[in-house]
Amino acid sequence: MRTTDASAGDLEDLMHTRALSALVIAAALTLTACGPSGGDSSGASTTTSESGTDQLTGTLTVFAAASLTDVFTELGDQLMAENPDLDIQFNFAGSSALATQVTQGAPADVFASANQPQMTVVTDAGLEGEDPTVFTENVLEIAVPKGNPGKVTGLADFARPELALAVCAPDVPCGAAATKVFQAAGVTAVPDTQEEDVRAALTKVQLGEVDAALVYASDVKSAGSDVEGIEFPEAEQAVNDYPICTLAAAPNPDAARGFLDLVLSDEGRQALEAAGFRAPRREPPS
Repeated sequence: MRTTDASAGDLEDLMHTRALSALVIAAALTLTACGPSGGDSSGASTTTSESGTDQLTGTLTVFAAASLTDVFTELGDQLMAENPDLDIQFNFAGSSALATQVTQGAPADVFASANQPQMTVVTDAGLEGEDPTVFTENVLEIAVPKGNPGKVTGLADFARPELALAVCAPDVPCGAAATKVFQAAGVTAVPDTQEEDVRAALTKVQLGEVDAALVYASDVKSAGSDVEGIEFPEAEQAVNDYPICTLAAAPNPDAARGFLDLVLSDEGRQALEAAGFRAPRREPPS
């Protein structure tokens, strides 16, 4: 009987052990199902590479001022090289047009403006994902075709009716800055064309269609030997701060944060300064 009693006890212990194992497995499966899947319903996600680091994936859409075209494209290429499953789409245009598109519901992850007022359009609508950060600044410079055929020497030449002259439209940041510098210099400008963004004004110079245009210092640098730049003191009366933010409705928030972090990093700052932008001024302590 002792042998029989012992076998029954062993069977009971075995069944109890199997029941506990089943509960443990069920709990593990539940945790796995509820845990992070490496993505979200929008299709934006991060994955883990073989090296164990998170990789950005999906499509990232960046709305940025036209003057940022070259340097943001460079930074975007770098981020995509580091994250092979990430595709960055840029929309470069005048900041006022971009702000309007954002407020009208255009899908975007990041917005970078060439001045504070156009960023305010977005933040007043409550569309920012977080408070904007000023990441660089820029000043105007006179751009003339190679050889300076119009013999332009300074801002006063924008009052010469015999010259073909280009500025930006007053509702975009480079145009608003132009208005300020003309007022500071006491110059009544007589431009022949007002362009929708700074790159359009620069193109007029590169093609020899105008004798001079007011563009940013960074644009003069981007044009290389095709264009000559003329600095003028009144430019410091209209320094443009460039703010950037992620957007609240960003379809790919992880990639948005990754791009913003790169722009704000030392590496991003160096790329901006190499492109002709300036480090942002530090506000005095309150």
